[in-house]
Amino acid sequence: MITVHHLNNSRSQRVLWLLEELGLEYEIKRYERDPKTIRAPDSLKSVHALGKSPVITDGGVTVAESGAIIEYLVRQYGQDLMGLPEGSTAQRDCTYWLHFAEGSLMPPMVMKLVFDKVKTSPMPFFVKPIAKGIADKVMKTFVSPEIVSALRYIDSYLSDREWFAGSHLSGADVQMSFPLEASVARGMVHEGNYPNIYRFVKKYQARPAYLTALEKGGDYDYGPEAS
Repeated sequence: MITVHHLNNSRSQRVLWLLEELGLEYEIKRYERDPKTIRAPDSLKSVHALGKSPVITDGGVTVAESGAIIEYLVRQYGQDLMGLPEGSTAQRDCTYWLHFAEGSLMPPMVMKLVFDKVKTSPMPFFVKPIAKGIADKVMKTFVSPEIVSALRYIDSYLSDREWFAGSHLSGADVQMSFPLEASVARGMVHEGNYPNIYRFVKKYQARPAYLTALEKGGDYDYGPEAS
């Protein structure tokens, strides 16, 4: 039996979606974020040393990192539904987007969250203008341009494609779902500025497997109702 070590409001939601798309049986072991630090509980370290989610266990196999989990599940159980021809353009595209999601798109998005938090965190009044000035400077000169560049690239890529790799849903779409739907939920992406990303997100969020995973996963701030 596959067990998903599932943290609320996290990347593990897309793992639940994939499992539903593949029609696999699984169980969910739930973990809750610390309300003060918003970090995963230490109990996750008993599953994987870094104590982060998502992690799955499948018999004696433990797999961490979203991209690795998606590759493992598709390779082991989903070749008929999501497998791509070896050496094909679609397979290369899938590999690219599996890495792009966390390697190129998520870092500036996380930096944005951090610097937004810096600007709103309690601090002595004489420090606040300095901290806000530094945060605004970094956002303006680096973080925001990086995010805009990535979103424009993705939107252009999707302008003549239904999915990220090939003619049907693949692991690449599942991997890209988290940062893109987070962007929609936070208002960075909407129908007026990045219509192809918006269309893509709304399309997969309407899939029965996605909605079932959402019901099973619990608290999640980036689902259809958030946008």
